Amino acid sequence: MNWRIHPGFPTLLILMVISLRQYATAESPNAPLNAEQVVSKLVQKNSERARALMSYEGTRIYRLEHHGFPGSREAEMVVDVRYQAPATKEFTVRSETGSKLLIERVFKKLLQSEKEALAEENQKRTALNPDNYVFTMASYEITKDGPVYILLVEPRVKNKFLYRGRIWIDGNDFAVKRIEGEPAKNPSFWTKDTKIEQIYAKVNDFWLPALNRSASNVRLGGHASFSIEYRDYQITAANPLSKSNRTIAGRN
Repeated sequence: MNWRIHPGFPTLLILMVISLRQYATAESPNAPLNAEQVVSKLVQKNSERARALMSYEGTRIYRLEHHGFPGSREAEMVVDVRYQAPATKEFTVRSETGSKLLIERVFKKLLQSEKEALAEENQKRTALNPDNYVFTMASYEITKDGPVYILLVEPRVKNKFLYRGRIWIDGNDFAVKRIEGEPAKNPSFWTKDTKIEQIYAKVNDFWLPALNRSASNVRLGGHASFSIEYRDYQITAANPLSKSNRTIAGRN
């Protein structure tokens, strides 16, 4: 499951990192579905997976390196995570190394921001759906793992919690596999020319974040790189998904 992708994009809340490439915007003539149909299935399947996922556990490794003014710093923090439906996340810090400033002002603020992002109103404003975004088909591919739809996404409003970019959607499960993008509105004066990539992996019947990478130039000089590695997922409670959730690409 693409677990509410917007909060699954935590670096948008602090580092906000991205510089977007240009991509073709024409509908792919080979795609079984058009952009509107793909997004409709994506929204439907995300909702079904969200209702089915009751709880999970996992481990994250946060890493940040900054080189430049006023000096170089780096930090790492290992965190255990427990999610309980409908909107509770508990974080237990297992270890901290490196700059205390980065740990306190970046890592721990990210954890707090992620908890706040679970609020229903915040999820509504940042959901990946037609209320918040305009979607355009970029291409359609058959990969070794199955069909993939690639869509361009453009936010309807300039909001620092939304982004513009490119998403890869699994053509069987209709779940987001990968995101590349940039914030719709730069949330910080101190960063520019940012880049973000988020990768998702399938865990049982659900798609969860696997890796978040970002890089940013700092206006006063220097460069920052940030990553979150997600490990050791365990689905501890889930309701069965309906057979319709295992959709074959191109079937309505």
